[in-house]
Amino acid sequence: MADEKSPLPAPVPARQNLLDRQALERVLARAAELQGASALPESSDLISESQLLDIGNEVGLNPATINQALAEERTRVNVPEERGLVAQIAGASFATATRTVPGTPRDVLATIDAWMLRDECLQVQRRFSDRITWEPQRGLFGKIRRTVNVSGRGFYLMDTGQVSATVLPVDATRVVVRLDADIHASRSRRVGMGGFLAAMGAAASGIIGLGLIVAHIPLFIAAGAAVLPFAGSSLAAYKVARTHRRVLSSVQLALEQILDRLEHGEFERPGLLGTISSRARLPRG
Repeated sequence: MADEKSPLPAPVPARQNLLDRQALERVLARAAELQGASALPESSDLISESQLLDIGNEVGLNPATINQALAEERTRVNVPEERGLVAQIAGASFATATRTVPGTPRDVLATIDAWMLRDECLQVQRRFSDRITWEPQRGLFGKIRRTVNVSGRGFYLMDTGQVSATVLPVDATRVVVRLDADIHASRSRRVGMGGFLAAMGAAASGIIGLGLIVAHIPLFIAAGAAVLPFAGSSLAAYKVARTHRRVLSSVQLALEQILDRLEHGEFERPGLLGTISSRARLPRG
């Protein structure tokens, strides 16, 4: 019924739709995105961290979680997505692991450094205030440790070309640790071996096929016999290239185990050979 003072009909109450949990999460996420976007300066796509904290406070986000997300963003490394046949068969050439652990940047980085030198047979390549890179140790003590291997460790990080650790603070008692391992050389070596096997098989198939044709063997028999070496070598090449996936899995596990020890404070005491090897690599003053 229309209002006496207005020719327009009275508004009809909107129909209340029920939302499931997934729809609720999408709506809340989008609302937070829109509210954050409306708080951004119109003249620039860049905001300061203090502005981000203000925006988070407006949408009800905990400052501690924002600080942790900021620390994780600072440690983030842009790794291009690997595509193509090599990546599909052999796997990635880069392993990474990130976690928030208790401690201060100085203490955590020192703990990781001591572990890499003592228990992973690595040596320092570059050292920065919040980041250290290591490479495989090629010295005498490293070879002795890997040969004797009293502890039974796998030394999986020896398959890497470089390992790095970046440590940034979240607050006074927590840090974000990012560990990266470059295993590009390991993958290239295995893929190269597989390619060599495939090439040898192709050459053998060509020689056998040509020989059978010259010997006046029927073409279909010659073709069938010639394809066998190539098929066998291709399968062997595929399996050799796939062995890199085990390396990748082992390296990834080694990085995660280091973060486990940091999180739970379970670093082991050094053995005799580990202590000697790590001290042999310390810079002399």
